[in-house]
Amino acid sequence: MLRLPVILKYLVVFFFCCSLSGCVIVDEGMAGVKKRFGKVQDETLGPGVHFFVPGMDVIEHWDIKTQRRQNQLDLPSKEGLIVRLETAVLFRPTDVVNLRKKIGPRFVKSVLEPELINVFREVIGKQKVEELINSPETLTKAAKENLKNNLARRGILVEDLLVTDLGLPGKFKDSIEQKLQAEQKALEKEFELDQAKKDAEIEIARAKGAAQAQEIVKKTLSAEYLQYLWISTLNENPNVIYVSTEANMPMFRTANEPKVKKVN
Repeated sequence: MLRLPVILKYLVVFFFCCSLSGCVIVDEGMAGVKKRFGKVQDETLGPGVHFFVPGMDVIEHWDIKTQRRQNQLDLPSKEGLIVRLETAVLFRPTDVVNLRKKIGPRFVKSVLEPELINVFREVIGKQKVEELINSPETLTKAAKENLKNNLARRGILVEDLLVTDLGLPGKFKDSIEQKLQAEQKALEKEFELDQAKKDAEIEIARAKGAAQAQEIVKKTLSAEYLQYLWISTLNENPNVIYVSTEANMPMFRTANEPKVKKVN
């Protein structure tokens, strides 16, 4: 019975300490950064329940999931022509304590976007517009490597960098369209020329075939063969009669053919 007051004393002290402290829950995909008397602590709070002392500690929640940021950039090429880029960068914070100490919660505006602009300005400034059009993958690859290296030192991981659209200067765009139209016309002319050559080859083949056929017929014709054709024609056409002429040239005539009346 003498121990009961001691137990009650400890319980009172425990509940009093709990009333002076607080707890916070850090969700999955988030990280907690603790500040004690305004000083950022080195330990990162992972998912779960964490206790803190109100008035002494402040817990900040940082999103460490993959995030997407889109930007529109107008940058000069090697010729001084302005090229418009539509970009998308996938990133996530990896060292939130370092970011909080050296940069702050607005690290996207203060670090990521300026680095993105500087990287593309450097890459595009070394290339001509035509090179950017012919090999856009080179542009993206070089910019991605530089951006990853620059942001990794800050505690930001760049997972991917995309160029979703490449806007060309007006004059250059017009010249490209004219070039494409000229190439299209050249292809059409080439097709017409090939078609004309094929048509000519077909006509030549037809002419050769007709000439060869005539030569074969000419060689096979004889007086006996012609006489055979006359007899065959008489047998097949009973209404056709053979009429002799003064020149001894045969002439066929239909039996029911009306006679032409001679007019004096």
